[in-house]
Amino acid sequence: MNYTESSPLAEATAIGFTPELERILPVPSNETTCENWREIHHLVFHVANIFFAIGLVIPTTLHLHMILLRGLLAVGCALYVVWATLYRCALDIMIWNSVFLGINILHLSYLLYKKRPVKIEKELKSIYRRLFEPLRVSPDLFRRLTGQFCMIQTLKKGESYAVEELTSVDDRLSILLKGKMKVSYRGHFLHNIYPCAFIDSPEFRSTQMHKGEKFQVTIIADDNCRFLCWSRERLTYFLESEPFLYEIFRYLIGKDITNKLYSLNDPTLNDKKIKKLDHQLSLCTQLSMLEMRNSIVSSSEDEEGLHQFLRGTSSVSSLRKILGLLGKLLMMHQCTRCPGCLCFSL
Repeated sequence: MNYTESSPLAEATAIGFTPELERILPVPSNETTCENWREIHHLVFHVANIFFAIGLVIPTTLHLHMILLRGLLAVGCALYVVWATLYRCALDIMIWNSVFLGINILHLSYLLYKKRPVKIEKELKSIYRRLFEPLRVSPDLFRRLTGQFCMIQTLKKGESYAVEELTSVDDRLSILLKGKMKVSYRGHFLHNIYPCAFIDSPEFRSTQMHKGEKFQVTIIADDNCRFLCWSRERLTYFLESEPFLYEIFRYLIGKDITNKLYSLNDPTLNDKKIKKLDHQLSLCTQLSMLEMRNSIVSSSEDEEGLHQFLRGTSSVSSLRKILGLLGKLLMMHQCTRCPGCLCFSL
């Protein structure tokens, strides 16, 4: 029997279809859909999408990639808001794109704030460009380093920065900004200190191993001097919270100690020649320059040779004698990080 019973639900559904419901839930038909395309949207709509497309194809290798991306997205969202308000009259589209616009503006503002030019004091620019900028320390980090717990101090010619056996090494760490200082031990000249060099880097390294020590050398201003001075305790605390900057200081202080070793009692080494020593060999970071200074001038085994170059000889022979003595002394110091090796190899 070819009898098909109609379903009550199907009848109710068929009867319940109204033109309004059909507009909301159109009934699928066998005809091909989208035969009659709607008219093209306003030009503002297309310009907004062009901005989105440009923002998405910007290469990530570009320096200002995120700033350009957020800026183009913000412009695109703003054009969407204009299109939805003036030409589409779609409240939901306008609200959503207003939210996206606000998010992108906030993110763009943050990125621009991070990229703002950081003003460095005129006196500190030479230190930043000479010591910190080549090591990729950001201006903002350098300003934090020099802006909170340090000050610029002055010394007139002949005044002492430190006196041997009297001045404590635990109080400060300084970099010379202007002028020249002279370092001596028991009246014997050792070396000069020039601008952009640490004044007491050997003592700073010594303090990390032995607290409560005194300067074993006398440091006197040979000209009118200005120097940047940190509180050692606060500087140490700050560096512990900035591991990157802590490693930078270890490198700079180690290099400064090396330069001082090369320039011991060699008055021919001026500032230009000191710069050439920047890439020379460095000491093991655990070696105390304070002990080195003491050992050099108090060695009884080579007392006669020591007094000869302390009185001044030719620059080449003087330097060779110093390095010879250093070699003997350094043989007694083993590197704590790599036992069995020499801290200083020639």
